[in-house]
Amino acid sequence: MQTNFSLTQLADPAMAASEKILRTCVHCGFCTATCPTYLLLGDELDSPRGRIYLIKDMLEGGKPATPEVVKHVDRCLSCLSCMTTCPSGVHYMHLVDHARTHIEETYRRPLSDRLLRSVLAFVLPYPNRFRLALLAAKIGSPFRPLVAQLPRIGNRLAAMLDLAPALLPNRTASDRPGTFPADNRAREASALLQGEAAPARAGRVALLRGCAQSVLRPDFNEAAVRLLTRHGVEVVQAKGEGCCGALTHHMGKSETSHAQAKRTIDAWIAEMDGGGLDAIIVTASGCGTTIKDYGFMFRDDPAYADKAARVSALAKDVTEYVASLGLMPPLFESDLVVAYHSACSMQHGQGIRTEPKNLLKKAGFTVKDVPEGHICCGSAGTYNILQPEIAGRLRDRKVDNIERMRPDLIATGNIGCATQIGNGTRIPIVHTVELLDWATGGPKPAVLEGLGGTRVLEAAE
Repeated sequence: MQTNFSLTQLADPAMAASEKILRTCVHCGFCTATCPTYLLLGDELDSPRGRIYLIKDMLEGGKPATPEVVKHVDRCLSCLSCMTTCPSGVHYMHLVDHARTHIEETYRRPLSDRLLRSVLAFVLPYPNRFRLALLAAKIGSPFRPLVAQLPRIGNRLAAMLDLAPALLPNRTASDRPGTFPADNRAREASALLQGEAAPARAGRVALLRGCAQSVLRPDFNEAAVRLLTRHGVEVVQAKGEGCCGALTHHMGKSETSHAQAKRTIDAWIAEMDGGGLDAIIVTASGCGTTIKDYGFMFRDDPAYADKAARVSALAKDVTEYVASLGLMPPLFESDLVVAYHSACSMQHGQGIRTEPKNLLKKAGFTVKDVPEGHICCGSAGTYNILQPEIAGRLRDRKVDNIERMRPDLIATGNIGCATQIGNGTRIPIVHTVELLDWATGGPKPAVLEGLGGTRVLEAAE
């Protein structure tokens, strides 16, 4: 793609990076075949190629964002399926992130939009505020039909009420800064059965506590702690760590997202320079994609460029790290069929495709791929609130594909997907790490109580 940016424009590092991305695009259109919004809407401007043209015109011309540009960029899920498909290596994620920042800086949204986005940015990244908001949603849920009728914003407020859980999990003792020492008993027993010796400690890692996930599904991280410590890994939840910044970053609120990321970077750097870290473990793949991109986000920040790059280099999804450790043998045989839903941020954002499925198979489960597995479920951070109609259609399409397989349960690696898909089906949905924890000695996930299909192995007895 030919570009005509001025030298003055290219002096801006963000603009120079976007110009390089634009020049990589060859207009081939392969991306349209895997873009969820183009698949549903059939509008070229709701495809990556169409959005690239809009963004190029806006940035190259130095123009404020227009309502048309905002409409089509807002409809983008940032699922990044286009990046997996693109034969030219167009880094669409960085381009659309820049466009969103430009929109936030140059476009004045309607009052209802500004208020909703401000509320989401004020509440979701902060667990205590989010917990209070969910309690308020529970009180307000009987009024959903009336809320849905409000002009301009009613459908989105109704979507927020629909996503709120009927029962809010209690706070857990592990949801605070602290250290969980390695537990070598199970690992030593497993090594003994295989005629091997287990080292004193397999590693030391920091675990992202997260924001929304720590409120909605604290059991995800609890399972991760048990699994990791059982494999001889010391787990640290760093003091001072907060939201990774992913939610506000994808809303174009770069100042807020960078401030959140800096706080978390500082917390992890303190652990790296203190006791040392072998990895930074993330159980929410949407957060993992952003954390792995910190090096790019802070590339021009003299105070944080090096620190951010160090953090990005250590960031790993929990399945990615456990695969490198080697999963201990399962304690039971299972005939449970698991539909594995690979979150977009996992398969397209981080390029992790085989590790979770291989671990589940090694743990004794029968794993099935979901048809159209590359197509987003519609969660996408705050997308299912800001674009509820499109998100709902994508959720229904995903659920139909899953239910056609008749699985016993669904596994995924992202809280957003678990919430989105879980609202559309009665099939129990769990985090991949919960199944790995269960198979190697942890408790059975609560949502699977009553589901049989396992037999304890004699060696475990």
